[in-house]
Amino acid sequence: MIKKGKKVGLTLQIQTSYNQLTKAEKKVADYILANPEKVLYMSITDLANVCEVGETSVYRFCRTMLFQGYQEFKMQLSLYLASEENNDSALDSSKLEDRVMSSHIQAIEESYQLLDAKMLQQMIEMMEESKKIYFFGVGDSLQIAQDAWNRFIRITDKVSIINDPHMQSMAISLGGPEDLLVLFSYSGATKDIIHIAKQAKEAGVKVVCITHFKQSPLIAYTDAYLLCGSKESPLEGGSTSVKVGQLFLVDLLFQTYRSRNKAVSIENQHKSTRAVVEKLV
Repeated sequence: MIKKGKKVGLTLQIQTSYNQLTKAEKKVADYILANPEKVLYMSITDLANVCEVGETSVYRFCRTMLFQGYQEFKMQLSLYLASEENNDSALDSSKLEDRVMSSHIQAIEESYQLLDAKMLQQMIEMMEESKKIYFFGVGDSLQIAQDAWNRFIRITDKVSIINDPHMQSMAISLGGPEDLLVLFSYSGATKDIIHIAKQAKEAGVKVVCITHFKQSPLIAYTDAYLLCGSKESPLEGGSTSVKVGQLFLVDLLFQTYRSRNKAVSIENQHKSTRAVVEKLV
């Protein structure tokens, strides 16, 4: 076996270790060698399903290759592919603006294509029926939660946001059936978010989320969900394109809620605007 610390291509490392793999692990190795770019954007569940093996087989493959787990493997795969791309060709800076614009447009288009109208309707109805709505996220997803709160606080007084994950857990443990928790998590596998979702369900709080992976641990705790578009590799944490896709869904929720509750929303919007008008230059 080639030690992970040595400077050798990741694909070569897999190839030289191939005979030591189990039958299930070889299925994983075969798919990775044939589709490295696709794997970069797949969850462990996605990879296990496409290889027709269990998630434990994917994890064992990563351990056999001397990685701590799937996320570390994807990080190294991302680094390897990035180095290969840099070796093949230099980035055409004159086209950079086109690439950025294209990725943002694609994120919105993918989010629109993934949109489930029934799920959207269900989420809006739960927001209308709830006495209190919490917007929670962790890390980069917290920024989206803050943007959502910033939009809704102008038209309703029942929205709330808490930044610290520990405080989020404590607050939601005191919630009940009349409350709604809106979670933001691109991966749907962040430990803090899963912990909060689990506590919410134990307290009887309704849970909805905006995420990317339909087959993720978070989905099991939700009553409804919306899927955002765009792909994010381990080296692109906090990707702007991912945020653009999520913000499209946030704005869709806001605009739909506002149009269905137009009179009170307009009245509250006037009040909230007047509250800060003297501070504006």
